[in-house]
Amino acid sequence: MTAKSQPIIIKRKGGHGGHHGGAWKVAYADFVTAMMSLFIVLWLMGSSDKVKRAVAGYFNDPKGTGSQMGTTMTGTGETVSQAVNDSLQKLKDKLEQEIKARKDLEKLSKQIEITVTSEGLRIELIEGKDGTFYQSGSAALSGSGQELLSLLAAELKTLPNELLIEGHTDATPYSSNADYSNWELSADRANSARRLLQQDGVRSNQVAQVRGYADQFLRVKNNPADPSNRRISILVKNANDGTPPPNLRAAKVVSDPGPAASAGTEGKQSAAKPQAPPQTEQAAAKPPSGTPPPVQTQGQAKPSPAGSNLLGRLQSMLPGAKK
Repeated sequence: MTAKSQPIIIKRKGGHGGHHGGAWKVAYADFVTAMMSLFIVLWLMGSSDKVKRAVAGYFNDPKGTGSQMGTTMTGTGETVSQAVNDSLQKLKDKLEQEIKARKDLEKLSKQIEITVTSEGLRIELIEGKDGTFYQSGSAALSGSGQELLSLLAAELKTLPNELLIEGHTDATPYSSNADYSNWELSADRANSARRLLQQDGVRSNQVAQVRGYADQFLRVKNNPADPSNRRISILVKNANDGTPPPNLRAAKVVSDPGPAASAGTEGKQSAAKPQAPPQTEQAAAKPPSGTPPPVQTQGQAKPSPAGSNLLGRLQSMLPGAKK
């Protein structure tokens, strides 16, 4: 009779208990999401009102169909645009009525164009053949120009909108003098309009920019010498425009340093780099004939007192050094 076969038992020595699954990944993802939400809430609590309105506007209008990013109004933004256009149209009608009410300005109504554009309300004072608002070839305002700008200032100073003043000329060269051209003339005329507007009540911070374009933006492109190309434009910026003009006051201006600036730079460099003390007569004198000249090793500089002090401190810190 054969003996019963013994079962084979395989023993494994310790080791890892095997894979535990991916449950920890889900818990970790939930933890990271909660931390991200916490930091977003903390960031919003410390943000400015403008940022808060922008975030609220995104959630109210996630498709971005509003007329202003960050608006608290829902929908397509047509209500906001229509309200802005209505206010500008009312201002346009009011200015036209006041101009017609003055007999001395009524005859100039054809040379005053007021239009509502996507940028805002544009008021253009178009010159005539003999000069209407400015003296011919000059930046000095005529009587009609002063009266009209005073009328405009009385209305514009009550608005919160920013103003942009532009000067334009025709393509006829101003003069043979290269120091003064249509560029200077257009900028000077725009500045003279700005001065009169501010003199009559327009706030200094209300005028955002004063531009001189010379003949770069002709009104009648087919006739560059047409007198109507000479004009002044006053743009009443749209208050809800999301693209305000650049803040040129805060821009960094880089200019070519003149002689005074170069001298100041040299003074700073000389102050930062100490000059060598002047040689005395004994140091400058030649050594006696019997004394050999001092030998200088190339690439070896004389240690400075500061360097020797530092080296001495390091040596004293070494083990076994005498203290």
